Amino acid sequence: MNTHLSLLLVGLLSTLPAIAGADTLERVRSSHTLTLGYLPDFAPFSSDSGGKPEGYAIELCNQVADYLRHQPGLDAVKVQFKAVSRAESITAVSSGSIDLLCTPTPQTLERRKTVSFSIPVYTAGLAAVVRQNAADDLVRVLNGETAHEGPTWRATINRGIARHTFATTAGGVTEAWIHQQVNRLGVVVNLISVSNDADGVRQVAQGNADAFFSERMLLKHYLSQDPDGAKLKVLNRIFDYSPTAMALPRGDEDFHLLVDSALSALYRSGEIDQAYSRYFGPPDKTLQDLHKVYALP
Repeated sequence: MNTHLSLLLVGLLSTLPAIAGADTLERVRSSHTLTLGYLPDFAPFSSDSGGKPEGYAIELCNQVADYLRHQPGLDAVKVQFKAVSRAESITAVSSGSIDLLCTPTPQTLERRKTVSFSIPVYTAGLAAVVRQNAADDLVRVLNGETAHEGPTWRATINRGIARHTFATTAGGVTEAWIHQQVNRLGVVVNLISVSNDADGVRQVAQGNADAFFSERMLLKHYLSQDPDGAKLKVLNRIFDYSPTAMALPRGDEDFHLLVDSALSALYRSGEIDQAYSRYFGPPDKTLQDLHKVYALP
C-alpha cells in the first residue's frame, strides 16, 4: 500500500467515531454508570434540593434508568446525576460528558447538528409576564385583543406594543421568535436579553422591562418563589407551543431506541400523566391527546 493511500485511510478511520456516533450502552455497560445531566436552576423540571436533584424531568430520567437496568448486562448500573449550565448542556451531551440531558430542551436544526433528541417529554407554551399595573393597551394586545376602539388601522393596533421594552433569554428560541414578530408587525420596541428566567422576571418587577417572554410553567414557578411575585402576573395567552425533549448522543441508534422505548412505555401506562400532575396539575384534554400521539407503538 503506498504512503498516500495509507495516510488517507488513517485520516478516514480517525473520523469514524464522529460519523458512527458514541456507543453509549457499551460505555455504560463497561463503567456500570449512567450519567444523567440536568439544569439545577430549572424548577419544576429540574433543580437541586439539598444537593439532591429533583423535578419532573428527574422523575422521567429515573424511569429511563430503571428501564435500562432490565436490559442484558445492565442490571447493576448505577445512576450518576451531573449538574450542567444551560450554555454547556448540549456540548456536555455531544462530548460524552453526560449520556442523557434530562431537562427538556427544544429541538432546533442547529442543535441537531451535534445531538439527537428523544420523543417529546413536555409541550412548552410561550407566555408573557407583566406587572399588575401594566398599561391596559399593552395587556390587551398581548392577550390578543384590540388595543383601541375605532378604525383598525395597523398603526392603531400595534400602538399597544410599540415603544415598550421586552425581555427574553439570550440566544434562545424565544429571542428569535420575538425578533420575527416585531419585524412582521413593523413596530419599534426595545428588546433586552437576560441570562435566565429569574433575571427576566426581576427586570419586569423592577420596571426595567414591560414584559418578559418565557415558558408559562417556568414563569408561574418564578412568580411563586420571587419576593416581588405579587406585583406581577402571567397573561393567559399562549403565543406558541413547542414540544421539548431529552438530548442524547447523535448517531447512537441503540441508545436512542432504548430511551424512546422507556418513554413510550410511560406514556402508554399513564405514568407520565401522573408525573405531570405532581408538578403542573392535571393535564388538559389537549395535552392528554398529545401524550397519546407522542408515544411510539
